[in-house]
Amino acid sequence: MSTRLSARLSRLLNMVPYFVANPGISAAEAAADLGVTTKQLMADLNQLWMCGLPGYGPGDLIDLSFSEESVQVTFTAGIERPLRLTSIEATAVLVALRSIVDLPGMVDPTAAHAAIAKLEAAITGAAPSGPGDAESPGYGPPEAPAVATVRSAVAGERALRLEYYSASRDVVSTRVVDPIRIVAVDDNSYLQGWCREADGVRLFRFDRIESAAELDEPARPPHEARATDAGLDLFQEDPSIPLARLLVAADYGWVLDQYPMHRIAVHPDGSLEATMRFATLDWMARLVLGFGSGVTVLGPPELVAAVRERSAAALAAYREAGLDPVS
Repeated sequence: MSTRLSARLSRLLNMVPYFVANPGISAAEAAADLGVTTKQLMADLNQLWMCGLPGYGPGDLIDLSFSEESVQVTFTAGIERPLRLTSIEATAVLVALRSIVDLPGMVDPTAAHAAIAKLEAAITGAAPSGPGDAESPGYGPPEAPAVATVRSAVAGERALRLEYYSASRDVVSTRVVDPIRIVAVDDNSYLQGWCREADGVRLFRFDRIESAAELDEPARPPHEARATDAGLDLFQEDPSIPLARLLVAADYGWVLDQYPMHRIAVHPDGSLEATMRFATLDWMARLVLGFGSGVTVLGPPELVAAVRERSAAALAAYREAGLDPVS
């Protein structure tokens, strides 16, 4: 299920109890509470009006009386009742919670660990453990200050100043970012935001945020930057970024799984040709040299020259030290 559809489903499931608790609320007020436009809310209400219990006859569907002035639920179809999970469903939720709680920034860890403890207790029949119980697996370490600050800024729609480590450039830089949302991509969690320095949507990996400070100004990402999938491609094909062409030995094929490389050809001996975008010659040359004879640079010429220069310098250093670089 796409992120957009999943978000809408969650919103639809929450709408019935919300409107039951807020009878007669205006569409504008409800839209503000639910974080959508009035137009989207009215579309959601029209969709919700066609949902209900199996059978899906008129007596089974959720019934609503709604306009932009007032929204009232006249038949809930049982959606307001507390959810009762089977043991299998509860176990699935527990596994999902344990997965997401290990990704910084995705959820409030205190709430998530408390939910985990309650689910475990419900499944096993044991009494739920508390935060003071050192033996309890349900309560984890406190959230890192930078992570808590970022989550707070996203919730409050406030701008951030980040000290961020860029792995591709091997530098720490200061960025002012207008947060958009927190996302999970390829088993890592990221802040998706509008970077004012780069003038574009960027992903900031949580474990590379060294510090974060919430600014006393609202976040103002451009409207188009708020699209759900904006900037989610970690390695976008930006022609302004240099492209390395590499020959990867047959027994080094694993590097394509570890680095953002794109395979373009397979040779009879099993070796692979691949491409990879890189930020600086220095960083890319160091990366390639780390693979030894497993990866050979085919282009561009300036990267070939940089690798040769570094290789020659390393061999010279070995000889000056009286060492045999081949042994």
